[in-house]
Amino acid sequence: MNRILSGIQPTAAMHLGNYLGAVRNWVGLQDSFETLYCVVDLHALTLPQNPAELRENSRTLAATLMAAGIDPRRSILFVQSSVPAHSELAWLFSCLTPLGWLNRMTQFKEKAGKHKEQAVLGLYSYPVLMAADILIYRATHVPVGEDQKQHLELTREIAGAFNYRYGREYFPLPEPQIFGSATRVMSLRDGTKKMSKSDSSDFSRINMTDDADTIALKIRKAKTDPLPLPAAPEDLEARPEADNLVHIYAALTHKPVAEVLAEFNEAPFSTFKSALTDIAVTALAPIAEEMRRLLADPGYVDGVLHEGGGKARAIADATLREVKEIMGILTPAGP
Repeated sequence: MNRILSGIQPTAAMHLGNYLGAVRNWVGLQDSFETLYCVVDLHALTLPQNPAELRENSRTLAATLMAAGIDPRRSILFVQSSVPAHSELAWLFSCLTPLGWLNRMTQFKEKAGKHKEQAVLGLYSYPVLMAADILIYRATHVPVGEDQKQHLELTREIAGAFNYRYGREYFPLPEPQIFGSATRVMSLRDGTKKMSKSDSSDFSRINMTDDADTIALKIRKAKTDPLPLPAAPEDLEARPEADNLVHIYAALTHKPVAEVLAEFNEAPFSTFKSALTDIAVTALAPIAEEMRRLLADPGYVDGVLHEGGGKARAIADATLREVKEIMGILTPAGP
């Protein structure tokens, strides 16, 4: 069976964009792939983290993933740092990766901005660790959003470089799994910006921890324009906030955008927002409730992650042993 690997950073509460753009799709992949999902705490360290908050965010994220439908009986759910082979393979790959490849990465340029000299090495070499995350499990497919496609292409280049240098087709070239509607959910306060954990306004996003009343308040206060909804999808192109809300509704109901517009054509935004609130509360409130139930027993959550880490290490350590053998790294046998 083909194998999926994906991860999410524990930098804050998971939000609607993470759920619709990634996690909901991860749940469905459990039916047709061998799936490994990890809390990528090492990637989170590219920015300063409060140690206590990082630890708690990692547990909360794991609970949220389970509440959203990631089943530890069908998937391996673990914390990235609990598998040291990720970091070791990243070093081995860094000795194969030309600087020119990393210099092409647009995400580093965007995040470092004008302060490249002060940026940490981890932010620059982040894509190499991402390649190691994927290839240590010899994953064949990776669910990615548009902002991660370049990193996956680098992963394929690194896999190809390893295979070429050592004259064997050891690593697969993982294929992207890109999904349709609402893979890019935008801010509720500015439809031109992606919904983000780092936005200073909590009203810019719907967190997966939000209760029904908070979800309703945020949708009611979401930015719109004075016009009613149009009849045709192309008429949304110049209306980013309306476009965003319609796409969220379409994603939550599994309906095409054209069908949503036909349902609410010429309706005032108040009518549409009321319907969107009902849909969002129905879909998301049970996840938040289940997450709170799981977090009431942190020992259970930690146990799931401990067991998942053991399963992940068994796969990763076997790959690392083979990679070292291929590269000529001596691993002396004991007496």
